[in-house]
Amino acid sequence: MFILFLILIVILFGFGFGQPLWWVAAAVLVYGAMRHGRDRGEGRSRDGGSDLGDYRDYRDYRDRRDRRDRRERRERWERRYSRQNRARWRREDRRDHEHHR
Repeated sequence: MFILFLILIVILFGFGFGQPLWWVAAAVLVYGAMRHGRDRGEGRSRDGGSDLGDYRDYRDYRDRRDRRDRRERRERWERRYSRQNRARWRREDRRDHEHHR
């Protein structure tokens, strides 16, 4: 299919020497093919990598970053509240011991 598409573009480009409107038609086909390829995730970046691959790399990075942030927030919360809880538990234990004497 891709080969037929390339042949059609070359033919339209060749006709463009006689009638410049064919160059416009060839350019529209090339533009449409590029848009269609990007929509399907087959676009290429300048370094030869896939645009979709770049998105996946970023998505993986974002997921790792978010997991790390959640873990750090949870650890901070646990440190903060475990200290307060330990102090509260000690106070309650002292009160319980005082009341039972």
